[in-house]
Amino acid sequence: MTSEELRNRISEAEFLVLTSRSSGPGGQNVNKVNTKVEIHFNVSLSSGLSDSEKGRVLRKLKNRINSEGELVVRSQSERTQLNNRKKAIEKLFLLLSESLTEKAPRKPTSPTKKSKTDRLDEKKKRGKIKRMRTDNISPDDL
Repeated sequence: MTSEELRNRISEAEFLVLTSRSSGPGGQNVNKVNTKVEIHFNVSLSSGLSDSEKGRVLRKLKNRINSEGELVVRSQSERTQLNNRKKAIEKLFLLLSESLTEKAPRKPTSPTKKSKTDRLDEKKKRGKIKRMRTDNISPDDL
C-alpha cells in the first residue's frame, strides 16, 4: 500500500501535533521558536485502517509505539515548524505504508557453479598464504 493511498484514507484530524523547541539548525531562532514537531497517531482508534491492518501496524512498528498505543514521529531537522510538520507527516505515512506492504516470500536458491569455484579458489589461496607463514617456504616452492 502506498503512502498516497493512506493519505486518502487517514485524515490529518486523527493526528495530535505537538511542538517544542528544537535543537536543530536555526541559530538564535532555535532559542525562541517552537520548530520541533512531534506527531502522535493512535493506531487502534484510527478509522482509516481496518482491524487486520491495525494489528499488522501494531506488530511491525511495536518499537515505535508508546504505552498509550500511539505511533510517535518527530522532526526537527528543518528551520521552520511548517517544514518540520510536513516532513513528520511524510515520515509517518511512509512508516505506515512500509508496515502494510507484504514482502514477497524468499525463493531459496542454490549457489552457482562459478560461485562454488570462486569460493574454493579463495580457500586454496588463503591456505597457501598460511602454509608460507608456518613452513617458511617461498611462494615459488608451491
